[in-house]
Amino acid sequence: MAQVFKRSTNTISKVSIFGALFALAGLAWGSAMVQRSPYMTDAGVAREQPVQFSHKHHVAELGIDCRYCHTSVEETGSAGIPPTKTCMNCHSQIWADSPMLEPVRASFRSDESIRWTRVHDLPDFVYFDHGIHVDKGIGCASCHGRVDEMNLMWQMSSLQMEWCLDCHRHPERHVRPREEVFNMAWQPPADQEERGRELLARYGVKTAHLTNCSTCHR
Repeated sequence: MAQVFKRSTNTISKVSIFGALFALAGLAWGSAMVQRSPYMTDAGVAREQPVQFSHKHHVAELGIDCRYCHTSVEETGSAGIPPTKTCMNCHSQIWADSPMLEPVRASFRSDESIRWTRVHDLPDFVYFDHGIHVDKGIGCASCHGRVDEMNLMWQMSSLQMEWCLDCHRHPERHVRPREEVFNMAWQPPADQEERGRELLARYGVKTAHLTNCSTCHR
């Protein structure tokens, strides 16, 4: 009986099979990279605002504490957006006629809130509580980055689940003394993990609870 396929068909078949496997693996890897990229997460992308508020100027140069504007950050789930009156406490006297601050003055006159563009926006199915993180010694900079160096605010991290879990699985690497929570320049000591475990015990943190699904998904 005559041979139906050429001998080279075996080689072509093997190359095609392995090529398809590598192509699928490449597509999976490429998809994972796209999902983690700033294109999808907006990490590192500075956001335009109705008023170009500079955290660097207010925090680093003027020394204003985070809690002056974000008044509820220690007690509630939300850090809170400051009302226009908070801005006008200073700007009724300082830069009172600046054209850049006209939206602030207009908001104060009309009693209509400024429509700020949200920078850190978690999905609705994720529950995040600022108060509990502050109470357990997680610094602002751990999630938001060096805000005191940002003229325009941007999202430092991906805010994806794997990023949250990296901290929840190893909280000893990130926890700090409570008095250092609002210190943007704080640096972990050489023995951070050992000290971190001591702080977790002092704060009563049960690490097994941190990776329970219901902790963040309610």
